[in-house]
Amino acid sequence: MSRSSAFYLVDIFIAADKIKRYTQSFSDAKSFLYSEIEWDATVRELEIIGEATKHLLQDEMIDPRHRIIVDFRNHIVHAYFGIDEQIVWEVVHQFLDPFIAELHLLVAEQGIDLSKAIDRARDDYHYSGKILEFLNTL
Repeated sequence: MSRSSAFYLVDIFIAADKIKRYTQSFSDAKSFLYSEIEWDATVRELEIIGEATKHLLQDEMIDPRHRIIVDFRNHIVHAYFGIDEQIVWEVVHQFLDPFIAELHLLVAEQGIDLSKAIDRARDDYHYSGKILEFLNTL
């Protein structure tokens, strides 16, 4: 069974929120890299964003220029030990917010109903107050 695009959008929104929380206390890429838990968690959430973006591209929901996000995901999955912390830092601090804003605009302009995907995410993340709080704002 195929997931609807709404579920991939919610996956991206949740992953982006997690990344923002994981990286908020760092002022530079090097200190972020040396924080093992936040680094690993952020890289994992970037993988999720890339995978979900791949599906949105396949569904022709988003502009093909976003293929670069999928390519970045492939790089971090397959070249894990070759990940450059400056690039990750740049992605998180320069490119993530505009991408998320574009997706919010897409949802609004196309009238995409996220309610089922949000309800499912609430079930999946019932243990996480921070994610539940985020989902209430979505």
